[in-house]
Amino acid sequence: MSEPTRSYTNGDISVEWRAELCIHCGNCIEGLPSVFNLDKRPWINISGASSEDIKAQVSKCPSGAIKVPQ
Repeated sequence: MSEPTRSYTNGDISVEWRAELCIHCGNCIEGLPSVFNLDKRPWINISGASSEDIKAQVSKCPSGAIKVPQ
């Protein structure tokens, strides 16, 4: 697997984003807009929700473009 384009952490969990895998389905943005917002920079606000909520939303990414590494 390729290296992440970006990595974000809140000290509890990390979220990796791989731009080349993103199919822009919008699951992340629709499911957790307090964390995933394309109008902001960075577009992932890792402090925008609980680690559990972020992990649950990330698990719904169909392409694996965003993931919580093990």
